[in-house]
Amino acid sequence: MIDTDDMSAIEKSIKTILTSIQEDPEREGLLDTPKRVAQSYQFLTSGYDTNLEEIVNGAIFQEGNKGMVIVQDIELYSLCEHHMLPFFGKACVAYIPDKKIIGLSKIPRIIDMYARRLQVQERLTDQISQALWQILNPKGVAVVIQAKHLCMMMRGVEKQNSFMTTSSVLGEFHDSQPTRMEFLELIQKKNQ
Repeated sequence: MIDTDDMSAIEKSIKTILTSIQEDPEREGLLDTPKRVAQSYQFLTSGYDTNLEEIVNGAIFQEGNKGMVIVQDIELYSLCEHHMLPFFGKACVAYIPDKKIIGLSKIPRIIDMYARRLQVQERLTDQISQALWQILNPKGVAVVIQAKHLCMMMRGVEKQNSFMTTSSVLGEFHDSQPTRMEFLELIQKKNQ
């Protein structure tokens, strides 16, 4: 949690930025902007204040299921660490249990924990898969993220229709091509 002194420092910095781009921070529409931006950053970087154990909170259950578990279309929003502009998209998470499953709502919470930090999509994808690997000790984990990056859409090359796909596969998803292909076929069927 960003403390009061840091919130004040962010507000002061935003006023400096406004002045530097030749805006008037005392203009009616901008009077509360520094405070709102500070509050936004507090929320958008709240992942630094959470940890995996708090999120999971004991929601791991003994279960004999050995079939693939897939959760798709999990919305995510993050800030690119290079330009502090948003990137957003959807994650698909799969795992093959080895006597343990996780409460369904915990998967999006894990994603949010890592997404609400300054990020690159490649690291975010790996952090999610490593977290599930760590807490479940499953037979395999697969994470695929597709996201649009405003740093590429609004500035630089300005390619509005581009998106990035990243994947991280561990265990059977990495070692077994038939398992990986089954996963890819299952997630493609949903998208058809």
